Amino acid sequence: MTDTLLTYSSDPQGMVAGSDLPIDKMPEIRSLRPEALTDYVGQRETVETLSIAIQAARNRNEPLDHVIFHGPPGLGKTTLAHIIAAEMGGRLTVTAGPALEKGGDLIGILTHLEEGDVLFVDEIHRTPRVVEEFLYPAMEDFAVDFVFDKGIHARSHRYRLKPFTLVGATTRVGSLSAPLRDRFGIFRSLNFYGEADLVRIATRSAMLLDVAMDGPGAEELARRSRGTPRIVNRLLKRVRDYAQVRGDGRVSLGTVQAALALEGIDRQGLTDLDRRYLATIITFYDGGPVGIEAIAATLQEETDTLVDVVEPYLLKIGFLIRTSSGRKASAAAYDHLKQSRKDASCR
Repeated sequence: MTDTLLTYSSDPQGMVAGSDLPIDKMPEIRSLRPEALTDYVGQRETVETLSIAIQAARNRNEPLDHVIFHGPPGLGKTTLAHIIAAEMGGRLTVTAGPALEKGGDLIGILTHLEEGDVLFVDEIHRTPRVVEEFLYPAMEDFAVDFVFDKGIHARSHRYRLKPFTLVGATTRVGSLSAPLRDRFGIFRSLNFYGEADLVRIATRSAMLLDVAMDGPGAEELARRSRGTPRIVNRLLKRVRDYAQVRGDGRVSLGTVQAALALEGIDRQGLTDLDRRYLATIITFYDGGPVGIEAIAATLQEETDTLVDVVEPYLLKIGFLIRTSSGRKASAAAYDHLKQSRKDASCR
């Protein structure tokens, strides 16, 4: 499959694959990812655990134990996989669970890994079960088993792999099968970031992007970023564009407020979809409880989008309540949307 593996290559003449430009003529792409654990902001316990494990593995000249990161999107799971590969001195190979449709897809990747390489599987909970079973001996014994022929002529051959580290990322740790989950040696949950850490991330990213930003601007940007580094970096780029076109190029409090108002991001960091989600519960279902399938049908959105993208932050800030009978809007959600229970019950 062409989309199973993420690779970067160039030809011997220094031409970038898929481009007519030589490497030294290509525009510079600035990555905002930190390249070392010492540069990583936030998730202090996870960083400390990884730092100890990486140092111990290097001292023993062994691959790092397999690692699983779980948590909402955008909190740094992919970034940590890049850092692990860099710290261990190996090459990073990136794929995703849904892209591994057949066992041969995974075997092709595993057999090309060199000693000390890191295989990062995003959305690992969506790996098909028939493919997942090839991971068990690969993770435990660094081997894959091939079966030739069928019936009474069937025979098995074990192919030895070079020692590697598997890093998995998932937003739904409960969807992982027990046999796969138990084969990970390091199991870490990533949590939403506090404002102070997001300010540090925004300030660092602004410096890398050569954007002038003052303290109040950084604080406002952090406040509206849903506790998520990926979002603070995305919003910073939109604010930068606004400042360059509508302002003097500097990112200030007023610039952030004006730019994010245009983007539909309110003072709590809620998007239009977040507000429609809450308004649907309040307006159509009298504040709940209501099942997620009914909300998704009313909004004409995928259930997975609401569960993985919308709900985690609403739960964190106390705007949403999950009960055994469904979702309910909290009093804080009514206040934020300037709704009242009387208004909701009349509709």
